[in-house]
Amino acid sequence: MAPALPDGDDAPADGALPASVADGAPGRRFGVYLHVPFCTVRCGYCDFNTYTASELGGGASQASYADTALREIALGGRVLADAGLPPRPASTVFVGGGTPTVLPADDLARLLDGVRATWGLAADAEVTTEANPDSVSPASLARLADAGFTRVSFGMQSAVPHVLATLERTHDPRRIPDVVRWARDAGLDVSLDLIYGTPGESLDDWRLSLETALATGVDHVSAYALVVEAGTRMAAQVRRGQVALPTEDDQARKYEVADAMLTAAGLHWYEVSNWARSPGHACRHNLAYWRGDDWWGVGPGAHSHVGGVRWWNVKHPRAYAARLEAGLSPAAGREVLEPGSAQLERVMLGVRLAEGLPLDTLSTRARRDVAGLVADGLVDGRAALGADRQGPRVLLTRRGRLLADAVVRTLTD
Repeated sequence: MAPALPDGDDAPADGALPASVADGAPGRRFGVYLHVPFCTVRCGYCDFNTYTASELGGGASQASYADTALREIALGGRVLADAGLPPRPASTVFVGGGTPTVLPADDLARLLDGVRATWGLAADAEVTTEANPDSVSPASLARLADAGFTRVSFGMQSAVPHVLATLERTHDPRRIPDVVRWARDAGLDVSLDLIYGTPGESLDDWRLSLETALATGVDHVSAYALVVEAGTRMAAQVRRGQVALPTEDDQARKYEVADAMLTAAGLHWYEVSNWARSPGHACRHNLAYWRGDDWWGVGPGAHSHVGGVRWWNVKHPRAYAARLEAGLSPAAGREVLEPGSAQLERVMLGVRLAEGLPLDTLSTRARRDVAGLVADGLVDGRAALGADRQGPRVLLTRRGRLLADAVVRTLTD
């Protein structure tokens, strides 16, 4: 079950934005997120806005989805132009899901062509698609690279069959080295996504997954703690006592093991859950989210943010398609971020980055509290003093990364 949409104001039927979104726009990057809401199988832990063929019902289909999404891309071009925003080519494009690669590679290429025709692509644009290891072939990856994709993020999750079975993942872990090689042969950068803390996963299981990922030589790894969301099949299994969740200490130990092994292999953290071999291998699209840049989110349930205005689309592909076919915006609601909310988000997201959060962005009270966070070993003391020549900033220690939420609570009113 996908989470409910946020509360907010009604969105205009034409999607029009206030003129204020143009203020300061030249100083913000612009990106595009394309949501593909389809999967062949729904994993028991997943609460993303995704649908299998049996869940879709009439009025929506994978076959027609590219045409539907292209309508929203065209709408987005008109809305941003009417709001007076200066032309800004997309510096990043990220295709997520769901499993984007259940669509034919030609459809994904058409979507990228739509972005290119509507907004343009920066000369050095990062263009990523997520993919399951069993949803690609050498030919499909080569087609994506020819279309302008530069990067693929594979949902590896684990190298251990019993862990994958608990997660209800369908791919064979032995396929991982093959798909990484195919992607690299096509000229694509590769990231692997891992999940730790699956019920029944031992510390040795987790080490094996990390070793397997590193053996492929990838330049980017994301490692996320499993969160069991209400309404999912796994949540029901936990409630019935069929599976037992790991302890917080187990989760923390696995994070520490991941950080140690990835760092030793030459990948360094740049965000709490992400490691890259160099700054050039970091996911620039996700960095744009964490830094508060602008993006247009295309697709059912997709969220957008431009100039302090956030909005979100209707969730079901059928309702999404119906609105666009009627010439209406698919937006279900929106909000204008108030200064207090914007500051809270800046702290919440900024402290997660290895570049740190400048102290001068904090309130006077919060700046005083940084000393206590340093004393508790959660914030790097040299960085807080500006001793590393990057200016005084909040930079989390490894222990601080484990307790990032507590740091945010201390730094916000």
